[in-house]
Amino acid sequence: MSNNNLSRSRNSAFVIAGLGTALLIAIFLSPFASSDPDGLDRVSQDLQFEDRAVEDAPADKLPFAQVFDEYALKGVPEAVATPLAGLVGTLATFGLALAIGKLVIKGSHASAPNQDASVSSEQTDEPLQ
Repeated sequence: MSNNNLSRSRNSAFVIAGLGTALLIAIFLSPFASSDPDGLDRVSQDLQFEDRAVEDAPADKLPFAQVFDEYALKGVPEAVATPLAGLVGTLATFGLALAIGKLVIKGSHASAPNQDASVSSEQTDEPLQ
C-alpha cells in the first residue's frame, strides 16, 4: 500500500470514528440534557425581557422549523424526539462540513501548480553541502 493510500485510509478511519462518536453522543446522551433555559433564553429571563420576543420570528418561516421544536422532532413519540433530532442534526452538520471540505480541496487542487515537474521534498542520499 502506498504512503498516500495509507494516509487516506487513516484519514477515513479518523472521520468515521469521529462521526460515530458524535452520533453516539447525539443519540444516547441528548435525552439527559438539562431542561433549564440556555443561552439567550436564560439571559432574557434574568434581565426580564423575555416577553418582548417576536412571536412571528423569521426563523419560524424556514422549512425545517416545522420539523424541529426545542431540540426535538415534532410528530414522533416524546421518548425518541430528542435522540432523533440529535441524529438528524449531527448527520446534517457532518454532510454540510463534508461538502464544504470537498469543495475547498477541489478548489485548492485546481489552483495549485503542477507539482509533478517540481522537485519533491523526499529525502535523497546526497549529503548536504
